[in-house]
Amino acid sequence: MSTILVQVIVGGLLLGAVYALFSSGLTLIWGMMNIVNFAHGDFVMLGMYVAFVIWTLFGAGPMLGVPVAALLLATLGIVVYFGLIRSIMKGPMLAQILGTFGLALLLRYAAFWWFGANFLSLPENIVGGTFDIFGIRIQASRLLAGVVALLVTGGLHILLTRTSLGSKMLAVAEDSTAAQLMGIRPDTMQAIAWAIAAGVTGIAGALIATFFYIVPTVGETLGIVAFVTVSLGGFGSVPGALVAGLLIGVIESLSAYWIGAVYKDIVVYSLFLSFLWFRPQGLMGKS
Repeated sequence: MSTILVQVIVGGLLLGAVYALFSSGLTLIWGMMNIVNFAHGDFVMLGMYVAFVIWTLFGAGPMLGVPVAALLLATLGIVVYFGLIRSIMKGPMLAQILGTFGLALLLRYAAFWWFGANFLSLPENIVGGTFDIFGIRIQASRLLAGVVALLVTGGLHILLTRTSLGSKMLAVAEDSTAAQLMGIRPDTMQAIAWAIAAGVTGIAGALIATFFYIVPTVGETLGIVAFVTVSLGGFGSVPGALVAGLLIGVIESLSAYWIGAVYKDIVVYSLFLSFLWFRPQGLMGKS
């Protein structure tokens, strides 16, 4: 295997880890409340703008941008839950779809109003230069994003499966009425789930902003990636989102390398649809 090909695969894995990170928030919300959040990609977009504002005001990079974005987006997640989601959950599925779609438009056009439609970007050297590891050249910004994304995604899985809070959240997801009889407050657990889901999008957005363009419509692209990742991995499965994100990142990179960046989405979505034809529940979804 040539060095260039290895470099392409490594780059795909690092990008795929970021895909998995912000997709894990989407799968968490679905697993908890059976709600598809169409504003998820726009949460990532807001995280990118937070990182840009932090750099503009303080000249700081991800060391400050990531925690600030996580905190602000987590707060937004709680506000969205109590201000919108708790109400539309009582209505039909169509109300939930249109409600989160309307939220996506609100966030997107608020970004247009505040920041304008121009493409923005952070300095290429905001994280560092390029590492040369055994002949494989990796941008420091992509390496940082990939490593942090893997750690946070792994931490989220541990939180859900190995902690008391995770057990309470899973109990609410299984049967909110029974959980309430056991002294667990569904409202609190669902609000925490929205805070976590939005917080990880803030982390992902602040990380990806170091090497990706920033524009209000970027949420559309990232939102589609999140839905494909979650569908491929299996709705409600964080490990599934991780595996699917890594796969999509590698397939994108290899497609761009072999046949051109213009056609990489065609390859990804064609393989995605072909896979769901045989396994509609996804890689790790329940039958």
